[in-house]
Amino acid sequence: MFKGFSQDTFDFMSKIRENNNKIWFEENKKTYIDKVYHPMKELCAELYKPFSDIPAMMAKAGRIYRDEFFPPYLKYREDMWIVIRRNAWDWSKTPSLFFELSGDGVLFGFKIPKPPAGVMELFRQKLLASPEYFTSLVKILEDDFNAVIGGDEYKRPKPCGKVELERFFKLKGLTATVRITDKRVLFSGKLAQRVSETFEALFPLNEYFQELVTEYEASKAREALEAQMPEEQEITEMPKAPSSDFMW
Repeated sequence: MFKGFSQDTFDFMSKIRENNNKIWFEENKKTYIDKVYHPMKELCAELYKPFSDIPAMMAKAGRIYRDEFFPPYLKYREDMWIVIRRNAWDWSKTPSLFFELSGDGVLFGFKIPKPPAGVMELFRQKLLASPEYFTSLVKILEDDFNAVIGGDEYKRPKPCGKVELERFFKLKGLTATVRITDKRVLFSGKLAQRVSETFEALFPLNEYFQELVTEYEASKAREALEAQMPEEQEITEMPKAPSSDFMW
């Protein structure tokens, strides 16, 4: 059961930035195991419980060790993360709930950081046609959970025509994040409750974008199928018998 992090947790995460090497890490490995790795695994299990019955949903707590996505100058992660999402080949193109631990505190929320352009085009079309549901979600997240809505922006915002929606038409992707630095929360089991409540409020936003991704992928699959159909028809078309029976 997750009981909170400790000062040792954040001291370790701060120092790994300055000492990202094997010698320092091996000297402090026990702190990593006891104060970072195990608490993150426990927190991941608690955060996943409300979503465990949803088909294809998975949760993962990252490890600090180097993987193929690391820049060459790093040996270890300088932040730790938890992600809850549906299985996908490229998580950056699909929606997810996430939790990130660093020496500065914790950051958690929702993100779809690098969706295909077609997904965001569908988002803008849906937003113009029926903005009420999405804007009501955003209002709850901003007013009740102090979430910050953002994301990478286009150099040239997409045309909108509605002042209240313009900020969303600037975005290439979308994030809704909450940051906590209060040690009274970080050092207690209340952190799990706080994050769980926020994830519950964020999940409709996650599903909103999941539907857009599913719709986009279905449309791409149809286009690919239609592009193949003429060639397939030529291959599978039965030969016609000649008018004369001489060759048959």
